[in-house]
Amino acid sequence: MILQNLTGTNGEKFDLCVRDGKIFSKGLQLEAGPGEETLDCRGLTALPGFVDTHCHWRTPGFEYKEDITTGSQAAAAGGYTFVNLMPNTNPVCSSVAIANSVMQEAERVGLCGCNQTLSITKDFDGETLDHLKTLPATVRFVTEDGKGVQNNQTMARAFAICQQKGITIMSHAEDMQISKWDYRLAENIETVRNLHLAEYYGTRLHFCHVSTKEAIEAIEASRWKGAPVTCEVTPHHLWWTKDVCDYRVNPPIREQADVDALVEAIRLGAVDTIGTDHAPHTAEEKQNGAAGMVGLETAFAICYTKLCLQCGLPLQQLAELMSTNGAAILGLQNKGKLEIGYDADIALVDLAEQWTVHNEALHSKSKNSPYEGVQLTGKVKYTFRNGRMTWKDQ
Repeated sequence: MILQNLTGTNGEKFDLCVRDGKIFSKGLQLEAGPGEETLDCRGLTALPGFVDTHCHWRTPGFEYKEDITTGSQAAAAGGYTFVNLMPNTNPVCSSVAIANSVMQEAERVGLCGCNQTLSITKDFDGETLDHLKTLPATVRFVTEDGKGVQNNQTMARAFAICQQKGITIMSHAEDMQISKWDYRLAENIETVRNLHLAEYYGTRLHFCHVSTKEAIEAIEASRWKGAPVTCEVTPHHLWWTKDVCDYRVNPPIREQADVDALVEAIRLGAVDTIGTDHAPHTAEEKQNGAAGMVGLETAFAICYTKLCLQCGLPLQQLAELMSTNGAAILGLQNKGKLEIGYDADIALVDLAEQWTVHNEALHSKSKNSPYEGVQLTGKVKYTFRNGRMTWKDQ
């Protein structure tokens, strides 16, 4: 397939030739071979397919909220070609067998690749780490997402084991005793604890959904010391402030000063990637206080509108935040760039299109989003995964 008349992140013009799932060639006025299709992409900007470091597809056990098919459809509609799934399922994903079954089903659906992370403690019991000692080399990420490991001794032992095995710990930073009365202090204290453990053991550490100015400042300081630390922020923590949105998420929507600190950290390169924390819930669960929102389908437009149009971030840097850096963090070979030899994972976007979010039009099985009626700029028009079209905006 030849994708003609593309525009790049810096305004450059080019065509892409896609063959056997790879980017075969890149240049001007590429000619199609015998039987090769062409797609005129005039007016569209080509970005590497998006990579989400933090996502929930609710399988196994909570398929009434989301399943792998609907999660994959939402991802493709949002320009995503790979997601990293959290283990707070039922049963908790503490075994390679469960992880493999999820990843195999995602490949069967074929719309979006995924990695299924495992829990730090077995079944989220907060104590047992024996399963970590026997994990094969194919497992590279563990997390206690949604809870955080509360016991300092247990977490220190987990850092030691993961350093020996080359496993990255993904941190949901929350001291749950403190969050009963102060969510800010809860995130900040556990952020500092986990940074000290990463510095002490040399274990790779990735922070999920950083939301406070104190937390991002602590992460920046630790990175200056050379600690092997990366971090993500979510679109909703960049878009909303607590004075205009009280939608329940964890960590919660913060103050304007926190949003400003996150944007500045992005500008300075201290934030590595955007993680959606796509978290489907039913309407009844939201009414009963469940934390989380769906976000795969709105992430690009939110980030483009906020970071590029409102804050002046270069589009190339947004592409790195949403694609290149996430692929590097997850260790994905040949993904995250539109270069010859790389997988043909491509998002084609219309940077001029304005559109209004309507929750019922979302492809996720759940519709829990605070963006109903919000007007955004930037629309994903096509998504390709391994050279195959997985989404076309009608």
